[in-house]
Amino acid sequence: MGSLDSHYEEENSSSNTANPLNPEEFRRQGHMIIDFIADYYQNMEKYPVLSQVQPGYLAKLLPKSAPNIPEPIETILHDIQQYIIPGITHWQSPNYFAYFPASSSIAGFLGEVLSTGFNVVGFNWISSPAATELEFVTMDWLGQMLGLPQSFLFSGVGGGVIQGTTCEAILCTLVAARDQMLAKVGRENIGKLVFYGSDQTHCALLKAAKVAGLESFLCATIGTTSTTAVDPIRSLSEVTKEYGMWIHVDAAYAGSACICPEYRHFIDGVENVNSFSFNAHKWFFTTLDCCCLWVKDPGALTKSLSTSPEHLKNNASDSKQVVDYKDWQITLSRRFRSMKLWLVLRSYGVENLRNFLRSHVKMAKRFQQLVESDNRFEVVVPRNFAMVCFRALPTRLKKEPNGCNIESGNIEAKLIDQEYANDFNRNLLETMNASGKVFMTHTIVEGIYVIRFAVGATLTEDKHVIKAWEVVQETVDDMLATK
Repeated sequence: MGSLDSHYEEENSSSNTANPLNPEEFRRQGHMIIDFIADYYQNMEKYPVLSQVQPGYLAKLLPKSAPNIPEPIETILHDIQQYIIPGITHWQSPNYFAYFPASSSIAGFLGEVLSTGFNVVGFNWISSPAATELEFVTMDWLGQMLGLPQSFLFSGVGGGVIQGTTCEAILCTLVAARDQMLAKVGRENIGKLVFYGSDQTHCALLKAAKVAGLESFLCATIGTTSTTAVDPIRSLSEVTKEYGMWIHVDAAYAGSACICPEYRHFIDGVENVNSFSFNAHKWFFTTLDCCCLWVKDPGALTKSLSTSPEHLKNNASDSKQVVDYKDWQITLSRRFRSMKLWLVLRSYGVENLRNFLRSHVKMAKRFQQLVESDNRFEVVVPRNFAMVCFRALPTRLKKEPNGCNIESGNIEAKLIDQEYANDFNRNLLETMNASGKVFMTHTIVEGIYVIRFAVGATLTEDKHVIKAWEVVQETVDDMLATK
């Protein structure tokens, strides 16, 4: 009798289960979600830029377990509006000036939809030839836009691959560099290997070094995270050449700008390096994740990263006439990332992309001028791209903060004033972010607390930059009024 009940339950269950890929239902729900996201972008300025929720807020609002029966998309979208959006920091807001941008676009978004819709797993050529071939065509297009030497392109002797993030790109090149050096000096000398970077180099290098072990590797940066400083590639490459070191250029943020002729000089000397990467998901209108990596010697990557289990062997791979991207990365599986990058390049064109980037630089220049027009503030480091590092100068706001006058030349007084200035700017930033009107982040440069103002959100216009400056000034005025 129990078996009959079980059979009945199985039949009853299957009759109530809709096909998870029913085309008509997909069309209906897809339209609703596109409309939902379009409304989200249209109304984004109504939301606080920085999420104002407290840790653990969501678990208190959602059920303790997953539903046993299906829930309609209408109910789910209602809950996203009520519970999820309040917990989002709105990276696409025109008032977002924090970290670095994660700029998006219609083409980037729809390219992601296409990629997800096809949902191919392109670990080797035969698993989906178009996924592989579109990637190396697109990477050659982008490499040409950057003016990379032919030695970095598939049309030369090199090649490009789309990784997920800078961390992955650095780790892949670091592993290749390690094995290349150990082949010369012997694996028994692995403990003698070291890596080099400035104190401004991204922490991804340290993480990669921990995974791979130290080795003969130098990471130069174009547009450091803290201040957008630029390492001198040509000079560094002349030093590394003498020692046979691998040099990688991390242009995660600023590489995008180098498609503009006026910024191309920042990567002069790139012809002398081994690898180069930048994140199209930062300032190139392509949704996360999309890190573009070019190498001069693809064989160095594949020697270190390739695997060839029996179940993946095929005639195309054996012919050595195709690219198997599984051997260019840490993971085996990979997404069809080139689709969204290809759509961005085709939908906007090189000249429009350049003009988008130039407009962000122009807005950053405008903010810099506003900072410099008020003697209560200073620009702390030179601006290279679309980010301004600034701070309020309390020593100009009050004659003798903490009872000390910085003009006195007294060293102790200056140290106290710097501590006072750091506290003032820290409070300034926290107060501005808590208002929900803007979101900025900070860094520390030689002991100085600096506020970073990074322009790059796709929706940002000149009026948002001017309004952000008004928020800065109004907050300082209020802080001084309460002193």
